[in-house]
Amino acid sequence: MLNRTDLIRVRKVLTKAKRLAVEYKAITGRPLGIAGEVAEFEAARLLKLTLAPARETGFDAFRRVRGRRQRLQIKCRVVVNKKSQKMGAIIVAKPWDAILLVTMDGNFDVTGIWEASRAKVVRLLGKSKSKARQRGQLTVSEFKKSARPVWPTTGSARAA
Repeated sequence: MLNRTDLIRVRKVLTKAKRLAVEYKAITGRPLGIAGEVAEFEAARLLKLTLAPARETGFDAFRRVRGRRQRLQIKCRVVVNKKSQKMGAIIVAKPWDAILLVTMDGNFDVTGIWEASRAKVVRLLGKSKSKARQRGQLTVSEFKKSARPVWPTTGSARAA
């Protein structure tokens, strides 16, 4: 985890990057592609996770649970409308223990984080033989139905 000074510096950089990404999309109609990095940093900050080294195969962060290192894959989705949206591909063959889904609004501010265990995700992916499921894709709503909300927690401030 970053020290307090670096954490503050990264938050300032991401605040600027988020503003630029919103402006870029307003001008071009295309996303700048920072959502994944923002989601990983915010999940780590909000849930007190340790980010894995860049390009780690299968997982993005980890935490200690009862003395065991748990590997977490972090997926994100910027939700700007209510139509069904798909999550990025989940590769079951890679090493991970649970998946976190970070949802953000059009300004890249976190609106919620959900977690599902590997067993639940594998079961969900195996429910149908659709092409999307074969590619390891779930919709945001499918994932949320089987996951548990982990942020904000009951009684916590929405924007920590």
